Amino acid sequence: MLRRSARRHKDRTAIICGETTWSYAELDAMADRVGKGLRARGIGKGDRVAIIARNSHAFVAIRFGVARIGAVLVPINFMLSVEDTRYILDHSGAALLLLDATTLRVGLEAWDGRPSDAVYGLPGESAAVPEGIASWEALLGPAGAGEAEDPVDAEDLLQIIYTSGTESRPKGAMLTHSAVLWQYQSVVIDGEWDRETVALHALPLYHCAQLDAMIGPGLQVGCRNVITAVPSPDNLIPLLAAHKVTSFFAPPTVWIALLRSPLFDSHDLSNLAKAYYGASIMPGEVLREIRTRIPGLRLWNMYGQTEIAPVACCLFPEEHDARPSSCGRPVLHVSTRVVDDDMNDVAPGEVGEVVHRSPHLMTGYWRDEERTAAAFAGGWFHSGDLATVDAEGYITIVDRKKDMIKSGGENVSSREVEEAIYLHPAVAETAVIGTPDPVWVEAVTAIVVPRDGQPLCPDELIAHCKTRLSGFKVPKRVVLVDGLPRNASGKILKRELRELI
Repeated sequence: MLRRSARRHKDRTAIICGETTWSYAELDAMADRVGKGLRARGIGKGDRVAIIARNSHAFVAIRFGVARIGAVLVPINFMLSVEDTRYILDHSGAALLLLDATTLRVGLEAWDGRPSDAVYGLPGESAAVPEGIASWEALLGPAGAGEAEDPVDAEDLLQIIYTSGTESRPKGAMLTHSAVLWQYQSVVIDGEWDRETVALHALPLYHCAQLDAMIGPGLQVGCRNVITAVPSPDNLIPLLAAHKVTSFFAPPTVWIALLRSPLFDSHDLSNLAKAYYGASIMPGEVLREIRTRIPGLRLWNMYGQTEIAPVACCLFPEEHDARPSSCGRPVLHVSTRVVDDDMNDVAPGEVGEVVHRSPHLMTGYWRDEERTAAAFAGGWFHSGDLATVDAEGYITIVDRKKDMIKSGGENVSSREVEEAIYLHPAVAETAVIGTPDPVWVEAVTAIVVPRDGQPLCPDELIAHCKTRLSGFKVPKRVVLVDGLPRNASGKILKRELRELI
């Protein structure tokens, strides 16, 4: 795919990262050098290459260089502990490890006991390189000495991406070259990507949302891709303005931070024409604020998960007014149903589980036949998400199956309670969970981050909810905190909240 883009768009800018700018031809050549360098170090078809690094130009070159020789990329969350990182390295059987200056300590501790000459350092966005291990230059093969490609079949394994582990031990989703390319097609068509797009990529590339739903399609169509490793408002807003960015993806947590920044109104963001959000539900009030403060901005809700590479459904810009809470309908190459426990389609308005069929889908979980079989029970992939579907096929996510609160014998959707809480002007963020209770079995509990400088007391928030929710849905308890635990892709880690409360 990259080779074809380089032939079609040889001199167009492919990557801008810090002070580094590569044309499509230059990126293609760097991918060749990575592939040849890996082969010279004994890495071949099917071998797993792990990378723990923040976003950079080098990360992208690694992604395509690994693919060209039929090796398997294992991107690892750089926010994980040494123990969790070691688990993924062991479970995947990684043969080589790539680190940057920010991940060196954790990476080396997790790699302990394995060959030290199989660790290489990558330059970051600032071009800083790790010290004490072999360098990026030592990894690269020679320039201009032929192409690095080995024969690779469409159904060969391309990558193992470990799930975020919000509920349990991470699972390694196996995605083939074919699955990822089918997904690119769905995103390019339904997300309206074209070569005139200027995209800013700020969420971690270790996650398939940024890697395969954004930068992959961008490189396929030949657009300009600005890469940064720091998804903070102070960094993002100047980049959006300076590069006249037209396309940007971020989860709701990042959009909320942008809107609250004093830089937002002092920079020209008028070029921003297409915006994508996902990873969690966008609160209705935040959605309305984005559209008001950037008039003309078109928003897509991209819903999915790692196992489907990752986009499954899409709510188009013109559909938001009628169904702002919906995640839309299946994208081009996905079939989706909402079913009961017996795999029967639920009636409109009834709650069921979202299941998919698609050429995007993973082939299974790495070294985990039992959970693979459970995920594909009945011939459809079980997402674990609960939803309703209307007569026109629009899906509205109600909750994760494991996040549905059973309070006093009634089902309570944490999302519905969160939406009500977000209507309070002093609330910055919230997450609602069920906590053990001797009377209710599970008590609806709201963990709330107040807006800076605005007073908020639990009783006031409970009174607010009573005016908007049925009595059994009103939080029994409100806990005020400074911040919510989340992974780098923006998902709030409710498992950690349950352990803390």
